[in-house]
Formats: sequence, structure tokens, C-alpha cells
Amino acid sequence: MKVLPRLLPLFPLPNVVLFPQMPLPLHVFEPRYRKMLGDALDSHKTIGMALLQPGWESDYQGRPAIYPIGCAGLIEQSEPVQPGRYNILLRGLLRFRVVEEHDGEPYRLASIEPLADEPGDAAALEELRRKVMAAIGRATDGPVSLVLQSELPDDLFVNALCQSLSLAPIEKQSLLACDGVSARCVRLLEILDFLMLEQTYGRGKTIH
Repeated sequence: MKVLPRLLPLFPLPNVVLFPQMPLPLHVFEPRYRKMLGDALDSHKTIGMALLQPGWESDYQGRPAIYPIGCAGLIEQSEPVQPGRYNILLRGLLRFRVVEEHDGEPYRLASIEPLADEPGDAAALEELRRKVMAAIGRATDGPVSLVLQSELPDDLFVNALCQSLSLAPIEKQSLLACDGVSARCVRLLEILDFLMLEQTYGRGKTIH
């Protein structure tokens, strides 16, 4: 398992979920997060992405509630684009659970518990991959080029779909919270099947 910092700076956002191994471009401009970026670049170069829970708007400048499962990302690139603004590229490292938050910085800082992803049974994953590929193939806007890359390892295949598909943040959060690649693939298939039902019968209608 990759080693994460004992104290991890948190970057909570309302609509971004990072998955292990995946790239994530971000624009940093708030003063507290500019300091977070500088501190991270001077040390472990790692930031913890966390999803804000509903109702965050009333306390955005404070410490609104976040979901406890997040994903740490390594800062692979950092580029100043204008005074006080930076474009960065994170690469997902490892999931984590927030254990306790700490004061001392303008940004949020937490003790975390690293969470490994169990690979799961290879035969079962192969069947799940086939079902997921079929479900995406039925969708007109599915990422066909990604699906056709059958040589991708299972974890990379599943995490890439979770990150790239146009899903609601809470759906992506439910995928990140799954303990293991097989469980994440099962959950992804459930979401895709539900979305297909919505497309077929219409959102908000009762299905008998």
C-alpha cells in the first residue's frame, strides 16, 4: 500500500470525486487553498480530495460537512496562470477515511486512515466487465474508445469509468466508498442499469 502523509490537507469540493490512478485537473485560486498548494509542494506533494455533503453553501468558508471517504492525489503538475491562480494536475493515489480534523492552518487538515482496494476474483470481474461494457454500449454517449481498451487492468478499467462517466457527484461518491474493485464494478453496473431505466421510462415516473 502506498504511504500517505500522517496529516493530509483536504480540498473539499461540491462536485468533484477523485479515484485511484486517475488524473484530475484543478484550478486553485482561494487564498487558503493557495497556501495548501504551497505547503504540499514544499513537502509530500499530496492533497486529499473530499466531497462536500448537501447543505455546504451556508458554511462554505468554514468547515461544512464532508463525506468521510476521499482519495489522496499526488500533485504531478503545478502551473501559475495569473497572479494568485494555479492550474494543477493530481494523480489519484489511494482512498482514505477521515479520522479526525485538526486546527492550525487556514485550510482543512486531517488525520486519515488509508484504505486499500481489494482486487477481487478475476473470473467474477471478467464477467462484471462484460456486463458493464454491454451496459455502456447501449448508451448513446458511452465512452466507446475507453470500453474498447480491453487490455486495461481491472482496477484501472473500473476507476477510469467511474471518473469519466457523466454521473452525479453522490453516485461517484458511492462508487468511491466501495471496498474493492469487484464491489465498485457491481455498484457501477447498478447505476448504469438504473440510468438506462430512467432513459427508457422517464425520470420521476413510476415503473410497474
